[in-house]
Amino acid sequence: MLHPSLVSAVLLLAGSLGAGSTNTRNTPVEAQSLPHPQVLNVGGGQLSPDPQVINDNFAATTTGCPGYSLHSLTESQNGLTAKLNLAGAACNLFGTDVANLTIQVTYETETRLHVNIFDTANSQFTIPESVFARPKASGSSTAKNSDLVFNYDATPFAFWITRRSAPHATPLFDTRISSLPATPIAPVILSDNSTALDGFPLIFENQYLQLTSALPLGANIYGLGEVVSSSGIRRDVGTDGGVGTIQNDWARDIADPVNENIYGVHPIYMEHRFNSTTSTSQSHGVFLLNPTGSDILLLTPPNSTVSLIQYRILGGTLDFYFLAGPTPSSVIEQYSSIVGTPTWQPYWGFGFHLCRWGYPSLAAVKDVVARMRAAKIPLETMWNDIDLYQAFRDFTSDPVSFNGGEVREWIEELHKNNQHYIPIVDAAIAKEVNSTDIYDPYRKGTELDVFIKNPDGTEYIGQVWPGYTVFPDWFAPNALAWWTEALSNWTKGGVEFSGIWLDMNEASSFCDGSCGTGIDISNTSTPFILPGEPGNFVTEYPEGYNATISGPSGNITVNGTLTYGATDSASNGLSARGIGAGNQTGVELNTPPYAIHNANGRLSNHALATNATHAGKYVELDTHNLWGLMEAEATHKALKSVLPGQRPFIISRSAFAGAGKWAGHWLGDNFSKWEYMYYSIQGVLQHQMFQIPFVGADTCGFNDNTDEELCNRWMQLAAFTPFYRNHNVKGAISQEPYVWDSVANASRTAIAVRYALLPYWYSLFANASLSGTPPVRALFWEFPNEPELFAIDRQFLVGRDILVTPVLTPNVSSVDGIFPGRGKTIWRDWYTHDVVKAVSGSNTTLAAPLGHINVHVRDGAALLLHQTPAYTVEETRQGAFSLLVTLSANGQAFGTTYLDDGVADPPGPSTTVSVTAGKGSVKLASKGTFHVAQKLAEVTVLGVAKKPASVSVGGKAAKFTYASAQEKVVLTGLSVDLNKGTTIEWK
Repeated sequence: MLHPSLVSAVLLLAGSLGAGSTNTRNTPVEAQSLPHPQVLNVGGGQLSPDPQVINDNFAATTTGCPGYSLHSLTESQNGLTAKLNLAGAACNLFGTDVANLTIQVTYETETRLHVNIFDTANSQFTIPESVFARPKASGSSTAKNSDLVFNYDATPFAFWITRRSAPHATPLFDTRISSLPATPIAPVILSDNSTALDGFPLIFENQYLQLTSALPLGANIYGLGEVVSSSGIRRDVGTDGGVGTIQNDWARDIADPVNENIYGVHPIYMEHRFNSTTSTSQSHGVFLLNPTGSDILLLTPPNSTVSLIQYRILGGTLDFYFLAGPTPSSVIEQYSSIVGTPTWQPYWGFGFHLCRWGYPSLAAVKDVVARMRAAKIPLETMWNDIDLYQAFRDFTSDPVSFNGGEVREWIEELHKNNQHYIPIVDAAIAKEVNSTDIYDPYRKGTELDVFIKNPDGTEYIGQVWPGYTVFPDWFAPNALAWWTEALSNWTKGGVEFSGIWLDMNEASSFCDGSCGTGIDISNTSTPFILPGEPGNFVTEYPEGYNATISGPSGNITVNGTLTYGATDSASNGLSARGIGAGNQTGVELNTPPYAIHNANGRLSNHALATNATHAGKYVELDTHNLWGLMEAEATHKALKSVLPGQRPFIISRSAFAGAGKWAGHWLGDNFSKWEYMYYSIQGVLQHQMFQIPFVGADTCGFNDNTDEELCNRWMQLAAFTPFYRNHNVKGAISQEPYVWDSVANASRTAIAVRYALLPYWYSLFANASLSGTPPVRALFWEFPNEPELFAIDRQFLVGRDILVTPVLTPNVSSVDGIFPGRGKTIWRDWYTHDVVKAVSGSNTTLAAPLGHINVHVRDGAALLLHQTPAYTVEETRQGAFSLLVTLSANGQAFGTTYLDDGVADPPGPSTTVSVTAGKGSVKLASKGTFHVAQKLAEVTVLGVAKKPASVSVGGKAAKFTYASAQEKVVLTGLSVDLNKGTTIEWK
């Protein structure tokens, strides 16, 4: 819960990237006492001009930089090593050209190729192994058996990656593009202001790296995040002479702008190529392991036969991993071999979660919990935002409104009811304001030397919710022990949490630089007006809202005659700014010569100063994007100590590659707008690629007011996303699902489906933790040879078997959706089991009255379900199972369900139940040592063409019913032991 929209007008520079960067809806009045930014560089240095000014002063003509030449080649069966020497006079575009480089090429596995280009002196920043453990080569992969092939030209040096199976096809990655005309959309000034770039050679400087690869014209590119993209899940590569995407990689605290950098950094993309001649496709992936701030451009030069991807990086090395695929899901799985598979989620984590910023007291929270139960809307976990704290300080509870003893009693009552509690933890630690102020987390952290410092060794002091703050330094040797003790003391003090919510961890600061250094820090007031207070009332409602029609419920009449474009207000955010860069040399920590497209302007703005130091050996400029990842790891390890034997449940806002090993993610401070409900789908799909699959949005929207119709639709959509939480802003109207009867009814319906599907959800996430397989999928991941699906992100699949088609616009009673498979796949309605009469390869219109979300089941599925969804996940788990089998046209189906205790860390004994259908039978088999106590009580088989004469279970005759309209056989009253399995036959 960060609310950057509240402070953007105060904190952003006047010249920052305009489109989408400032939310004027919640702009506060000018803060009365903003800190002075000139104290940014304690120990020397001044602030630089606005980076937009730097970048917009560029030359329009270009000629060449020298590139590099390869020599001293050493080859082995597993790869090669060579030297790269600067091939001419240095350009010194944005720093000093590095004359001597090393390239190492390693065939690590048959599907993974590692190409690392680094300075031979090893002076550039690389991620320490303690933060990111690089994968090991298999030892069996060689240049002869790899699916990928590294090719190169020695002078000027360039390389390209091909498939062994198609050596003459268009390369997967190709830097041989020096013959392309220089393009006016990507100009740069050279150091002498007289020459400029000819083509796109390799540039490797101490503060600027550049590498460009050709892409097929109009390539299908996915990934590169985190971002709310106006082009949807498929990234825009531009058209003739245009930049389609500028993906800025600088973790940023901001309320979900469109086409700008936000909380996380994930420099991985997947390209999907379709051969129209053979009607087949292949996917591959490219990952750059470099956390330094960067721009990644997707563009198409004028009159070009190719599109381009260009990396512009502020430092570090060019450490690339290429993934062979060839299917979308296999690319994602192979990526997990680099960054790690996702952490195991507890079974209860898949329940419904509820929170808001603005619960004033424990009494208010208790009332919400009671009203949820009275409304019979399942509530698994109650959360608290910063209202919990005393003076906004981490690891506290307000002694009046959230009395520690009362909080303990209430949480214990939750636990007795099989419910859970999660509080927020912000990134910044309050600094004691005077000698009488005793705040143990700060005092102990100072003793253990765990806070980030200024270059002169003094404490780096920013400003966040509690006033002037310090920030944990995760590189500090004692940081983990200190963090573990703070969390342990908190739960011992009464806040007996089941998990932790990490916020503000880009890390964010409300001022620019070490603003508390050398000044009176006793003023702990927030430097802007909080939402809901005079001067900053929350007044916005969703698109199409009409308060005169039906008051707070909005435009609730669903008549099917009005529609609103879900993305009409989206801006591409690119037109206001040029692409070039400035003319500076030397190592400049605070304002690097190349100004990346950080939409906040200076890199230190609403963040930490880039010359802040970590453990005396690293600087924020190099490590900024790692802060959220490292906090998530520390919290995960701390919870293993504080809650031994339990799986850590953590939701984090900021992330870098590999964060899914430690935590899940929510999509940040979105808006109560229909377009943001749509954007939530692409956000969930992005993070499946990033190996952070446990992800979801603030349901019904965070910023602004929701209304009845939007919340109705969103509560149903979010029931089919991994992380399911309703959360909204202080000062907005209440949006708990019981507020409106229609929302309560819709929520009960959707949650019942979700809880029935919990064994399926849990099995999908077990597969993710074991193999990196994405639980939620874009349609084309399962149907990769159907081009009409390549841009679909208004529908999605849960696993391979569940198709979700939500309503994403107001005032409609139907929705259009495409059914993959082009008529060869049978789709059945979840609720009625009717076969859908779908239009092959294009949209089918489906009825969607308010309160109904379309869900369809794919043929060939065998789903073990909870027969009777209950109020909590644990109560649901204690009930019997049912089985749904949907036969394909040839009468077959298959499915597996992974079962264990759902909480043990590391996971303990497990059992996998396999279901195989074919030739008039359904066979259940069990493998594993976990004892499944609950019995299988009901079986439904769809696709049985005629009524059977008899049905048997385990060789004994069984009673059944048959519905010819759905070709449905139903057996009830069973008591099948899933530990032993059985066979169901019909004749």
